[in-house]
Amino acid sequence: MKPSMTTQASLPDDTALKIASSLPVGDLCSLGSCSRFWSELCASDYIWASLCKERWPALALEIESASYNNQNHEEWRVFYIRKHNEMAGKAAGVIDFVNRCLAFESIEVGHYLKAVRELDSMQFSFEDVHTFFLKFKHDVLHNFIGLHYCLISLGLPGECVMEILNNSNISQRQVCVQWWKLGRWFFGFRMRDELVTRTVSLEDIATGKEEEVLGVLQRGAIHEVIRVHISAAKPAHTSWSFQSAQDAN
Repeated sequence: MKPSMTTQASLPDDTALKIASSLPVGDLCSLGSCSRFWSELCASDYIWASLCKERWPALALEIESASYNNQNHEEWRVFYIRKHNEMAGKAAGVIDFVNRCLAFESIEVGHYLKAVRELDSMQFSFEDVHTFFLKFKHDVLHNFIGLHYCLISLGLPGECVMEILNNSNISQRQVCVQWWKLGRWFFGFRMRDELVTRTVSLEDIATGKEEEVLGVLQRGAIHEVIRVHISAAKPAHTSWSFQSAQDAN
């Protein structure tokens, strides 16, 4: 007897469907390559429609309100792949914009906020941000923009985002945020502008330890803050002379 027939005979269809429905996309695709039985089951519209609604909640609302028209009645699996590729292209566009705006390894807050607003206008879901911005392979500034979007635009709780940061091994990555505050007036003279520098980790922002920094970034250059820069934090280096002295001892 063929393996697929053996599996089908030993496992009720509703149980098999329940198993497949509980898997993330990557595992679902792997399971579908095991046999003809699993291939047909894992391509079920029921499963992929659920995955689409879970990943893109805004799309789910459209479907429920009967205002969404599935183009040419394409299979939900095909739609999911097409939508994923579409979001990947949009994410690449935002990342390219950020990279082009980097001047001397830092980005102005106006460009930074524009990138965040772009994600909002393109209705990036949490899973989209996780996939295209909150991975170890991405630059820390891209991580930071994705984190800002999740906390402010999506309104996600810090604990939820922290789980993703820890799983991606990026929670301890750091950025340096610098802002210049307009100098105060003192007996008719304006004092020198004040430079504030903060080095914060993604965990600090997600857990609310650095609310002031997030507030400055969200407001941008306004009122007493005249300029804001964001850059990847530089690793601390021990000076050669100090290290040499240590070695000599």
